[in-house]
Amino acid sequence: MATTNYQVVKTETQLREAVEHLEKHSVIGLDTETTDLDPYNSRLRLIQLATPDGVRIIDLDAFGHGDFANNEALAPLRRLLAAARPIKIAHNAKFDAKFIKHKLGVDLGGLFDTLLASQLVSAGDIEERHSLDAVAGRYLNESVDKTERLSNWEFDLSAAQLEYAARDAAILLPLRERLIEALKTNALVQCAQLEFECVMPVANIELNGFFMQKERWLKQLSAVEIKRAELANELQEILGVDAAQGSLFGPARANINLDSHQQLTEALNRMGVPVPDSTRNWKLQPLAAQYPVIATLLEYRTVQKALTSYGQNMIDLINPATGRLHADFRQIGAPTGRFACTNPNIQQVPHAVEYRRCFSGHPQGRKLVIADYSQIELRILAQFSGDQGFIDAFNSGADLHRVTAAQVFNVAVEQVSKEQRDFAKRLNFGVVYGIGAQRFSIMTGVGVPEAENVLRKYFSTYRGLDTYLREAANRAVREKQSRTASGRLVRFRFDELDRQQISMTQRNGKNTPIQGTSADILKRALRLLEDDLRGTSAKIVNIIHDEVVVEVDEDQAQEIAKRVERAMCSAGEEYVRSVPVKVETEIADEWVK
Repeated sequence: MATTNYQVVKTETQLREAVEHLEKHSVIGLDTETTDLDPYNSRLRLIQLATPDGVRIIDLDAFGHGDFANNEALAPLRRLLAAARPIKIAHNAKFDAKFIKHKLGVDLGGLFDTLLASQLVSAGDIEERHSLDAVAGRYLNESVDKTERLSNWEFDLSAAQLEYAARDAAILLPLRERLIEALKTNALVQCAQLEFECVMPVANIELNGFFMQKERWLKQLSAVEIKRAELANELQEILGVDAAQGSLFGPARANINLDSHQQLTEALNRMGVPVPDSTRNWKLQPLAAQYPVIATLLEYRTVQKALTSYGQNMIDLINPATGRLHADFRQIGAPTGRFACTNPNIQQVPHAVEYRRCFSGHPQGRKLVIADYSQIELRILAQFSGDQGFIDAFNSGADLHRVTAAQVFNVAVEQVSKEQRDFAKRLNFGVVYGIGAQRFSIMTGVGVPEAENVLRKYFSTYRGLDTYLREAANRAVREKQSRTASGRLVRFRFDELDRQQISMTQRNGKNTPIQGTSADILKRALRLLEDDLRGTSAKIVNIIHDEVVVEVDEDQAQEIAKRVERAMCSAGEEYVRSVPVKVETEIADEWVK
């Protein structure tokens, strides 16, 4: 492996000269070395900036350990990092952006993220890995030795550490060139730009954190634990009684493992419950109305899942430096481009008021602006399909679910009942996900023949929708790929002799452009919001697919709510033009709707 040419910058004069040199280039590689992973509890040790003639390694220890954001000697560096040019190439740029924002006080400008670019080109291939070593191997046939990554970066650095730091930045320059070729070949340039512009907003969301009231959460946790114990005991009383009768000297009841498919199936069969081939929730759901034990079992599972995913672990993840939860948002968390969230997953906090009210603005007097797109996936479907009935319903301002119910049940719009509207709502959203008669039957409890009849009526009402969805499904099988409005590519891999895999590909072919375009819209909205909220007291603290939560001072809440709605609508209107884009906003003390 060739040695990388580098210079360690430790004085104000050296830094000024380095920046003057770097500013002459249109593109530079960027990497950082830190003492740990959390910007609030660790130090930014080095910033490496690469050009074709070598790497400048800025040793921040040489500039003190205090307030880098106001350190006058570092002003040229802050200017360089914030500027739109030169473009900064980074791998997983969000990580570097968080440390630079927190420690130096500037947003990174002009980003090219080789991690995101690699993910886009892979087009949903879950087998491909996207570490710097993996991507460099795939595109440059080079390996990146990460041995020094876990070494001690606190004190004086060795030549091996400096060489490692320099090489990580230098390799980004040729890597970007290869990735640009791949992005152009796959018509992904527009989508890549969308992703790159979203990096800084996501970094700021993670830095902002979401405030959770610890005492209120603990109180809710205690109540849920009591509820779980009550439900478990009730289920054991019902399910264990028959099992105990098999032994003359057995206990009053024989406890069963509520997580065991086999034991549950045997116990339910003894009670005469017609258990399907699986005890998964969606399989059992249609039986809940007829068999109370199934309803109790499903309630128990809901409570158990909440405790597992949203229990004491939430308290443990509160950052001691900020008193907030700083989740990890992965920009491309699914092939469709949807975000994924971990540590903790604050996108999927249970909807129950008891959970959501634990989240609020902080300190006291701060408000939450909760904004979400109204039926955005259905509006995208109207745009893509061009179905005039769908388009007319949205443009008239009528309730789409009520209009659909009137058509399916052959009644006047004003005579549609709440139950009929709820039925139509499930149908409308089910269609987005490529629902079939069997799945719709399970969801609603109606027989398969009736479900087939309902779907037939539905698609005879929205013929353009039917045509579009069929074409999308067939195209996915024929071309083995699908795209969103931004051009995001998802490739499908399936056995052409396996009917089940073909059916799954057809469903994904229908859903991917819709769900993926919804993700595109949210990412564009985050970029617009980042710009529109600058200079105000507002900060984005959470995102949930089609919802944005913003924390703001009370006296600015009304104005910020208007700005959020305007920016989110503008983002949606870039992709959806045939029907209006609607955003509903609410100002609240807590995260409840």
